Amino acid sequence: MSIAPTSRPLVGIMWMLVTGLCFVAVTAIVKFLGPRIPPAEQAFLRYLLGLVFLLPMLPSMLNTRLNGRLMALFAIRGIFHAMGVMMWFYAMTRIPLAEVTAINYLAPVYVTLGAAMFLGERLAMRRIAAVVAALIGAAVILRPGFREVQPGHLAMLLAAVVFGGSYLLAKFTVDRVNAAVVVGMLSIWVTIALAPFAYAVWVTPTLTELGILFGVACFATAGHYTMTLAFAAAPVAVTQPVTFLQLVWATALGALVFSEPVDIWVVLGGGLILGAVSFITWREYMLKHQPITPPTPATKV
Repeated sequence: MSIAPTSRPLVGIMWMLVTGLCFVAVTAIVKFLGPRIPPAEQAFLRYLLGLVFLLPMLPSMLNTRLNGRLMALFAIRGIFHAMGVMMWFYAMTRIPLAEVTAINYLAPVYVTLGAAMFLGERLAMRRIAAVVAALIGAAVILRPGFREVQPGHLAMLLAAVVFGGSYLLAKFTVDRVNAAVVVGMLSIWVTIALAPFAYAVWVTPTLTELGILFGVACFATAGHYTMTLAFAAAPVAVTQPVTFLQLVWATALGALVFSEPVDIWVVLGGGLILGAVSFITWREYMLKHQPITPPTPATKV
């Protein structure tokens, strides 16, 4: 693989390692919080408390003129993402960390399929084979017929679909306005979309629980920032395979901290999915197309 002279692959890999640790920390903190606070309320508070990180983006957002079409796209994307976040928080408290992490790898695969259906992207045989391999990986994880598929699994499968839809909608806006505006509008609209769901199931949180959810917002924001640094340092095709370590760390953390059994089928299935995503990403890079398939962490909360 040829790498541009300005590329710094080791730096990119290092930042992607930090990104993985940040996102694993997010999942671990949510797991630690437990189910007392309903998923919709957890998601709402995570985004509400995270609005403090929008302060540096305010000048850019206030100076950007948005037409009705862009505002509608931001609103629709916010609703999509809000649904995904709620299902992700639900899944986190009901299935092991490793399974949440592995199933989330499917989101970029759904983006590839959506890009072919809605953006006119050509779906060559190699991509189709990679998509099939990823779906086989999901079947290896779930093993329907050999064990019970729980509501948490179904929620995570749907969350990956919705996150993929959110990313596709982002493709329509990111070329028209500043990236800071795209991120800021997502946070605002997700908070608005989650508010009625949180109100419907509201349980008054303790100060400790609020602090825990603020920690989720901090690690999620840090993860997206370090991911941006990784992309600036090296091509996505270089950094994408590093995200497999998230599954290793999530499996180890689940076993050591939450006494979750290590399931080798989850590791194998997750590896198969990520291998397929990495292949699609590498093909886009080699063909010098503007990437459609997002890196795995880009679809996270």
